[in-house]
Amino acid sequence: MKRGILIALLSAAAGGLTAYAIVNTMTKNQILDAPATDMAQFRTVNLSHENWPDFTYAAESAVDAVVYVKVTSTQTQQQAPSSIFDFFFGFPQSGPQQRERVGSGSGVIIREDGYIVTNNHVIEGATKIEVTLNSNQTYPATLVGTDPATDVALLKIEATGLPIIPFGDSDKLRLGEWVIAIGSPYDLRSTITAGIVSAKGRSMPNYTGEFKIESFIQTDAAVNPGNSGGALVDRAGNLVGINTAIYSQTGSYAGYSFAVPVNIVKKIAYDLMDFGSVKRAVLGIKMAPIDDKIAEDLKLSSRNGVYISEVSESGAADKAGIKAGDVLIAIDSTDIRSTSAVQEAVSRYSPGDKAVVTVIRDGRTMKFDVIFKGTSQDNGTVADDGSVAFYGSSIKAASEETLAKYGLKSGVEIVELGPGKLMEAGAAEGFIIQYVNDHPVKTPQDVIDVVKKSKRTVFIEGVTPSGRTGYFGFAV
Repeated sequence: MKRGILIALLSAAAGGLTAYAIVNTMTKNQILDAPATDMAQFRTVNLSHENWPDFTYAAESAVDAVVYVKVTSTQTQQQAPSSIFDFFFGFPQSGPQQRERVGSGSGVIIREDGYIVTNNHVIEGATKIEVTLNSNQTYPATLVGTDPATDVALLKIEATGLPIIPFGDSDKLRLGEWVIAIGSPYDLRSTITAGIVSAKGRSMPNYTGEFKIESFIQTDAAVNPGNSGGALVDRAGNLVGINTAIYSQTGSYAGYSFAVPVNIVKKIAYDLMDFGSVKRAVLGIKMAPIDDKIAEDLKLSSRNGVYISEVSESGAADKAGIKAGDVLIAIDSTDIRSTSAVQEAVSRYSPGDKAVVTVIRDGRTMKFDVIFKGTSQDNGTVADDGSVAFYGSSIKAASEETLAKYGLKSGVEIVELGPGKLMEAGAAEGFIIQYVNDHPVKTPQDVIDVVKKSKRTVFIEGVTPSGRTGYFGFAV
């Protein structure tokens, strides 16, 4: 009798433990699919607590690096006649009226010494720019440079020890991944909204015909006027994009917002810091999406890639051996699925950089080593007036009159100083360059040739506009 009771108790305990284990397992594993079949099949996934959408760390660590940008611009308006008599009898008017217009947007601090990224359309036409930190400190800002093609601009304030948002990797963003947008919509400072990555590589209709590079990250995080130039941040608190646009018929958020990927922003920002302009790589092709006819004619197994309709003579693609009729499917490790993906991939390179371009030709996969060429903004470009582009500035062989003024036999004059390494190093317009890294120079080409051979730094000696001996240097 006792033995039977003991066996019954042990059986009950074993059954309870089994039931507990099953319930505990089902609690840890989410049931995602339960097909209604004769033999039920389940697909389960384990989600740790780190994968749930908790944005407290990302929000608190990034919000101090997002700033409010106030922009003042001047507009000229023609004053209308004050009465019908003024209109018909031509009584004198006070003339055009100057009026100030104030706008706002957002920006992101990317370096502790005051470099801030925002949108070009936020500061376009500005006569005065002010930046207010999350701590309510306000600074005047100078415009370092802009790139309308990507809608990116770079500002600088005179401050140190500022909070920053570290760069992430926008290529690693996944569809459905959580992100947060930080900015100042409708002057509501430091507003944080959340959403998911809805799509990647988006482009929008271009009705103006301007050159654009668009491969936006699309999210459903709420973005409104004033968010432009603000941060798109992943759950780890890394900057993955700069919020730029919304798609709406009303001008307010309607479920879609777009951000410039940080991998593009980073390259643009560093170019503007170093050169004052963007050193844009050029592949030298015209392309079209793969449609059904192209796929059928070329017997393609998929619609991935882009069709190369034309190759520029002596361009980077042409010199590498790429031909019209090829289908471009990859640039280095980046798979190409659209024309915007090509633009995004190429925009990360600088002139002179190398990449492996993969194409399909006559059913075969072929790889080509490409050395990207640049645009007319590169060092050494000769302008109509004979001056030569040099790190965002212009240089020219000093005239005989100028040389006589300073008692010199030869030299190269800085005829125009623009944002870039020369300006940052303290150079001035009218400075006569005599030596570069101890090498005497007589022409702009001499200057460029010496700089090309420099591996680390450039040291320039010459005469200042006041006639004194001067020098400055910068890293290359």
